[in-house]
Amino acid sequence: MQLPLQITFRDIPHSPAVEDRIRKKVEKLELLYERIMGCRVVVESVQKHQHQGKLFNVRIDITVPGAELVVNRHPHEDVYVSMRDAFDAAGRQLEDYARQQRGDVKTHGNTSKGDTEIT
Repeated sequence: MQLPLQITFRDIPHSPAVEDRIRKKVEKLELLYERIMGCRVVVESVQKHQHQGKLFNVRIDITVPGAELVVNRHPHEDVYVSMRDAFDAAGRQLEDYARQQRGDVKTHGNTSKGDTEIT
């Protein structure tokens, strides 16, 4: 990665265990797509009225050549579950992006249903 990993905690105290887990997850993303230029991860506590306990949201912004991939999943009561869901979605987006860059994505021709010739 060209830029250092940025990890931000909002409305929750800094946790070395959560930060360590994020670093490991980002290393796995780099194995999926080695051309990641930068990555920002925001872990925040979401304030919801009518809800018991805290909800945690994890947002991931990944900068790759020619695009920026953004993952923002639904909040969850467990910060580790929220991280898992967000990083799983980020992995899927990176795999899709890598496929597009390699040209593995099929494109449909310009034929319509009514263009068949009858001989």
